[in-house]
Amino acid sequence: MIPEEEPCYIISVAARMLGMHAQTLRYYERVGIIAPSRSRGRIRLYSQADISRLRQIQRLINDLGVNLAGAEVILRLNDRIRRMEQEMEGLRTELQRIRDRYLPATPLEEEG
Repeated sequence: MIPEEEPCYIISVAARMLGMHAQTLRYYERVGIIAPSRSRGRIRLYSQADISRLRQIQRLINDLGVNLAGAEVILRLNDRIRRMEQEMEGLRTELQRIRDRYLPATPLEEEG
C-alpha cells in the first residue's frame, strides 16, 4: 500500500481521477490551495492526500455552492481543528499518565 503522502500521480492522471482539467489544478497551485510535490525534472506529482483534498474542494464548490476562497478557508479551519484535536488527545494521555503516577486509584475506580 502506498503511503497517503507519497507523491505518485502526474498532473494528467490526477486531473482524470478528479474529472478536472489540468489547468484547474495548475490554477489551484498558483493560488496556494494545493501544493503538489515536484520531481527532479520539475514535474508536478500529486499524492493521495492531495487527491483527497481536491475532492473536498470539489464537494464544497459543486455540492454546497461555496466559492473557492470559502473552500480554502474551510479546509484551513478543518486542518487547524484536526491538529488541535491531536494536541488535546496528547494532553489527555499525558494528564492520565501523570494522574496514574501520582494519584492512587480510589475504591470506586477499582470496581468500575
